[in-house]
Amino acid sequence: MTADRSRLRTHLTRLRRERWTVRARLTLLYAGLLLLSGIVLLAITYVLFNQATANEAVTVVLPDGTSVAANVDPDGAEHPDGDTRSSGSADGAPATLPDPQRLREIATEQHDARMRNLLVQSGTALVIMAVVSIILGWVIAGRALRPLRVITDTTRRITAQNLHERLALSGPADELKALGDTIDDLLARLEHAFQAQRRFIANASHELRTPLARQRAIMQVALDDPEASIDLLRAAHERALVAGADQERLIEGLLALAEGQAGATYSEPLDLATVATHVLASRRDDIENAQLTVGAHLAPAAIRGDERLIERLVVNLIDNAIRYNHAGGAIDIWTRVESEKTTLTAVNSGPILPPEAVSQLTEPFRRFDGDRIHRGDGHGLGLSIVAAIAEAHHASLFLRHEERGGLRVIVEFDTSPEARPQEWTAAAGHPAGR
Repeated sequence: MTADRSRLRTHLTRLRRERWTVRARLTLLYAGLLLLSGIVLLAITYVLFNQATANEAVTVVLPDGTSVAANVDPDGAEHPDGDTRSSGSADGAPATLPDPQRLREIATEQHDARMRNLLVQSGTALVIMAVVSIILGWVIAGRALRPLRVITDTTRRITAQNLHERLALSGPADELKALGDTIDDLLARLEHAFQAQRRFIANASHELRTPLARQRAIMQVALDDPEASIDLLRAAHERALVAGADQERLIEGLLALAEGQAGATYSEPLDLATVATHVLASRRDDIENAQLTVGAHLAPAAIRGDERLIERLVVNLIDNAIRYNHAGGAIDIWTRVESEKTTLTAVNSGPILPPEAVSQLTEPFRRFDGDRIHRGDGHGLGLSIVAAIAEAHHASLFLRHEERGGLRVIVEFDTSPEARPQEWTAAAGHPAGR
């Protein structure tokens, strides 16, 4: 029973809270402020009027109907002129005034009556203005919150199927207009992200389906041959293993892309020159097989970042420069530090690329083969992984086509102290499980 009462009380409290809308709260706020300012103004007016009328002359009506004006101080002191005068009787004879004590009592009574009258009239006016302020506050709050209703209704209507819609608020450039423009920018980014996700899913499905279909065809052909020899079955299995290895490389690339897009929450001091030197040494055989010339211009370039992700970035840059090159071509790698900017640059030779194609190379599964060597282990994920890792380290990525052919990739790290991400955790070693 106690639990039921508690739940009922909680529900009623929630209903009461939900009943107080922003418009109602703003209306009460407007009315409350006006009522408070009115009370303060009334109090100030009351005090000033009381001081101004405390020493005014007293008008006394005698029993015979004669009006007598007497300058008497209600505090007991007579007027500075020392004379108490009257307007006289109707026949011109001097009027007989009451004693000063009685005049003081009459003065006090008249003064109190005037102050009570002022207080009642001012209070009535204040009540009327409070009611008017509630009505005006309700109307003004509704007009002020109208853009918010437009924002709420539109955002409720927008789904993944109509992300092209925008709020497009009109009116002065105030805070609500800025909020609407910010939401429009967010919707534009969401639309772009959804489109990129759809393309990614379609391309990933195609890339995964191709080696699977090839592997299945190889196995099916070998099994359907009733006269298949051991050598034929061995060859079929070897080709199936090659297709499986292609799938493994694709899955590894997808995992690396997902890890890069997840962001870097760990950092340690690194030297890009040292990382690039180790990667070039590990790719020596591939460079020799492609008959490429390497120019390494590796000056010390200290940054902070996730060592595994940074190494993967350098690996993908160098592999991309090797894979998409021509026999006898060249690769140049630079690391340098200039005015708190640490840059890693990779340039490879090759055919001339159209400028519009260069801007699309960071999209997953994007390849421009042409005359460039397209080796079977490439899936178009290299530069997209580079872009994801660069973004995870708050670095800038620039892609430029070379006039004589080839591609220049520049990764620029901002090493200034104020640019260091606050969410990174510096430690001496990798966290557990990394």
